[in-house]
Amino acid sequence: MDLFEIDDTHTLSREDAAARLHALADVLARNNQIDFERDGRRITVHVPAEVTLKIEVELEDDEREIEIELTW
Repeated sequence: MDLFEIDDTHTLSREDAAARLHALADVLARNNQIDFERDGRRITVHVPAEVTLKIEVELEDDEREIEIELTW
């Protein structure tokens, strides 16, 4: 199977970024799958009942980063 990857970067307000995170969290809480679409292709990612959550914070002189990762 071909690799399906979405690397979607946008500049948003903090509130809009939070709204997107809330929407993703709501889907995860209600379903065992998440649907993604890119270039007319749709993929369903099945998410098990237990996942590994990794939160990474990087602080540099000119940039800050919070990375949230779910794996299983």
